[in-house]
Amino acid sequence: MKMKFTLIAAIALLGFSAKAQTFSDDFESYTVGSKLGPQSTNWTTWSNADGGTEDVNVIASDSYSGTKSIYFSSTSATGGPADVVLPFGGVYTSGTFEFKSRFKVPSTKTGYFNFQANATIGQIWALDCYMNADQTLTMGNTGGQLFSGTYPQGNWFELKYIINLNTNQWKVFVNDTLRGTFSNTVNQIASLDIYPANAAASYWVDDVSYTYTPYVLPTFNAALTSLEIANGLTGQTKTVSAQIRNLGNSAITSFDINLNYNGNSQTKNVTGVNIASLAVYDVTLDQNITLANGSNNAVATISNVNGNASDGDSTDNVKSIAIAPVNPAAGKIVVAEEGTGTWCQWCPRGAVFMDLMETNYEGYVAPIAVHNADPMTYTIYDAGMGAYLAGYPQVIVDRGNAFDPSQLEANFLNKVTAAPIAILENGATYNATTRELKVSVTSTFNSAIAGDYKMACVLTEDSVKGTGSTWSQANAYAGGANGVMGGYELLSNPVPFTKMQYDHVARIICPSFEGYANAFGASADSGASVTHTYTYVLPTNWRTNKMHIINMLINPSGTIENASNSTIAEAVAKGYTSGMEIGTNVTGIQTLAGPDAIQIYPNPAGNTATISFDLKSNSAVTLAVYALDGKLIANRVYENLSGANAIPMDISGFANGVYFVRLTTKDASSTLRLIKE
Repeated sequence: MKMKFTLIAAIALLGFSAKAQTFSDDFESYTVGSKLGPQSTNWTTWSNADGGTEDVNVIASDSYSGTKSIYFSSTSATGGPADVVLPFGGVYTSGTFEFKSRFKVPSTKTGYFNFQANATIGQIWALDCYMNADQTLTMGNTGGQLFSGTYPQGNWFELKYIINLNTNQWKVFVNDTLRGTFSNTVNQIASLDIYPANAAASYWVDDVSYTYTPYVLPTFNAALTSLEIANGLTGQTKTVSAQIRNLGNSAITSFDINLNYNGNSQTKNVTGVNIASLAVYDVTLDQNITLANGSNNAVATISNVNGNASDGDSTDNVKSIAIAPVNPAAGKIVVAEEGTGTWCQWCPRGAVFMDLMETNYEGYVAPIAVHNADPMTYTIYDAGMGAYLAGYPQVIVDRGNAFDPSQLEANFLNKVTAAPIAILENGATYNATTRELKVSVTSTFNSAIAGDYKMACVLTEDSVKGTGSTWSQANAYAGGANGVMGGYELLSNPVPFTKMQYDHVARIICPSFEGYANAFGASADSGASVTHTYTYVLPTNWRTNKMHIINMLINPSGTIENASNSTIAEAVAKGYTSGMEIGTNVTGIQTLAGPDAIQIYPNPAGNTATISFDLKSNSAVTLAVYALDGKLIANRVYENLSGANAIPMDISGFANGVYFVRLTTKDASSTLRLIKE
């Protein structure tokens, strides 16, 4: 009977050996057409079921060296069934680990593998590596994305990692070219797992190898393993944190840590600690730093360990990171729309990253949580998001491609630098007795536009609570098995509704997900200011002190050019500006549709235009005409109309241009565009 490598024994062996551990496999010794596991004492499967559906055949259809390799593919959206594992012979937390392998991914196809952190697979993912269909290479874990780059499709390439586990430095090489370096939130490694992760998976693997070199501990050695300063926007203040690891045999009781950044220096004296051998210690410096324009290095140095002038290894006493904050464009606000639901066990990740964005970038981001299939669902908004999302949770930024919430900050920083074509400003009035909220948004253009630009208004609410099981949040992070996630690892699965409050909840989008068409007519000049308005009657359970008004300017391609974001109180303080009303809402039910069969003809018109419409019941009718800047040009009231109507309108005195005609009945209203020429 074939004996698998015993992990526990290997751990013990490697923990006390200073000799390097090596492994390599080019698959040339195996029989073509037979399963890999039964032929190898090293390879197994996720379920430790050699020769079953999780195992792969050794093939000769393609290879990098020799004639043989292993091949992975899937036709399932969730991937599989192949799931092959290579244990590394131990759980490595110190020393140096080098892994490399050859891969070949055909054009438009994908590849995937991961590193497991523990001897027992399925507990903690140290790293996920995605070879995407667009030739991008992305790596991360539950802590977020750690690396992004590119790889060559259609050809064999080598992917190599050189991992200094002492200092938490992970280097990525493609064809022996360094592509990036990162610190890993899970700084340990135990096995390789190769799994075709989706229906587009198709890739070959050849020449897999690794080398582990243990680290011999000196008497005492303090290593500076990480330096954390969040990137952001120029001028923001950021905290500075570092991680110290005891890579010596003696306990560490004191040390100094110094930071130099942008010509400023600070030192923190740490005393009264007791850091055991191989343990880590987190420290936050006393002074925040202000992010300076351009790219500048922040350099941290540890010294005076236990009062000694030097320690046993000076090579790990310094950590340097480059900080290149982003300069935001004046007036730019980025819209982040998240697909989420209380039923979704991974959606706490979305909530955590959306909250982080609001905390870190207030005034530059408009977060919106669009719920699906739960009590907070607004059907119109949910349906519009469905065309963008491939799963939950996912986020779209300014109506671009969907991605995981962990990638939100990077996408935001990429968008916030784009100079907007217009600056949007909210205004409002609110009647607390009737709960009528009138919103105005004034768009002032920095450059001329032409085409079908649209406007939409979103109301969101924070701290939303409810009762019953449908308000409880499914939570895959319960117990910490899937890593730390903003405190959700300390909560149950599901999190009971009594402990849940939901932020950024999309209450309504008006007039539609796509927005009001031709909101500015055929064009608008640079310097022009145009005001649109919306009217809402807010349900009594919506708390106005927890709500935000987000207006969005949507370009003809459907992406968002710019937005505004304010609380209701902020908008009221700014003041309401009259303009062209493009959305009316009564207690959360959209009533923009108005009378049936409404039309204007001819359009464009010369001296006379006719407004035709059908009324289902007797009603007074108001016919109002507005200029593009929102100014009221004409207003007529017709009493006791019913059925089919055709009202001629004299426009001979109007200047040539674009106008908005608003027809209002006792039940609803509609707005149409009229061109005078």
